[in-house]
Amino acid sequence: MIVQTPLMTAEELAQLPDEGGRYELVAGVMHKMAAASYHHAKLANRFAHKLTTYVEAHQLGEVSGESGWVLATNPDTVRIPDAAFLVQRRVTAEAEVAGFQRGAPDLVLEVISPTDSYSEVAAKVDEWLAGGARMVVIIDPRKHIIRVHRSKTEAVTLHAADTLDGGDVVPGWRLPVHEIFA
Repeated sequence: MIVQTPLMTAEELAQLPDEGGRYELVAGVMHKMAAASYHHAKLANRFAHKLTTYVEAHQLGEVSGESGWVLATNPDTVRIPDAAFLVQRRVTAEAEVAGFQRGAPDLVLEVISPTDSYSEVAAKVDEWLAGGARMVVIIDPRKHIIRVHRSKTEAVTLHAADTLDGGDVVPGWRLPVHEIFA
């Protein structure tokens, strides 16, 4: 006998009591996420701090930490990036209320955790891009590189001597890669 677990919706996930856990939905199936390690959080914070400082100085939009984004429905997929940037024209009163944002942010940051496989990270990148993200930045602490995805076929690998460029997503923003791994 096959027992099927009922699929969860984004709305049901948002209504769960806050017991300190982080959960994502992948095609309606809830996945508990482990707490980020100190090193993981440090890398994400460095990136987000530098991005936030620039975005606020130039009034380009909003940067958020770990927030939920509904990338697909029926069945629902809700992902939580390490950081996200939403351009000013997309910042609305709706973004300021409880619940998850619909669609993807303009820029997504994911830091690879020790338990993440590269195939899992690639699947997340595809989901973010399919959901509408224009730039997905992957920090790989194992290899000390940053991969920047702007489409499923366009990815650039950056090393310590390189500089990340915000392009048309965050115009004028530049971040030397070595500053993330310093």
